[in-house]
Amino acid sequence: MKTTIIFAHPWHGSYNKAILDQVTDKLEQLNKEYSVIDLYKEEFNPTLVEADLKLYSQGLSSDPLVDRYINQLKETNEVIFIFPIWWYEAPAIIKGFFDKVMLVGRMIKYNDEQTQLIPLIKIDRTTVITTSELTDDEMRNDFGNPIEHVLFKGPMNDIGMHHPKWLNRGRINLISQEERTKFLETIYDYID
Repeated sequence: MKTTIIFAHPWHGSYNKAILDQVTDKLEQLNKEYSVIDLYKEEFNPTLVEADLKLYSQGLSSDPLVDRYINQLKETNEVIFIFPIWWYEAPAIIKGFFDKVMLVGRMIKYNDEQTQLIPLIKIDRTTVITTSELTDDEMRNDFGNPIEHVLFKGPMNDIGMHHPKWLNRGRINLISQEERTKFLETIYDYID
């Protein structure tokens, strides 16, 4: 099974980077093939521009990174997203990734009536690992559940990302080093 990790944090001294390192260490220990899409490091521009929209209906993009990302995802069986929750949802760069990369005709298509999306990829396992200042309960009950209700039921389902699992470390701004280490161990144990 080939794994693609989509990492979205601009600071490589962050706890999210420690999570990425934990995931890649475990994958290497298991001798699993993986690749990392580091959206900030690769300077991915999440903004749809006029040149992109002119090409969108043809399944094309003016951004050369888009073709590379599509090719990576078409060869992937497992996707792991790693990002912080900012202002109650995923960073804009994650939204832009879906906007620009999930092209009609390459990643999805419409049925004959143009009323339903049909995925053109099949991801057998999808994991979203996040950090947040809010607790899991606060995000689920007070702020619309941005991962499970929005990402899982919306774009991830539409494009063929199956068996989603969400792992979050809440109160990231308040937890101890011991709690940070414990969550890294949880991640390590989860990755198989």
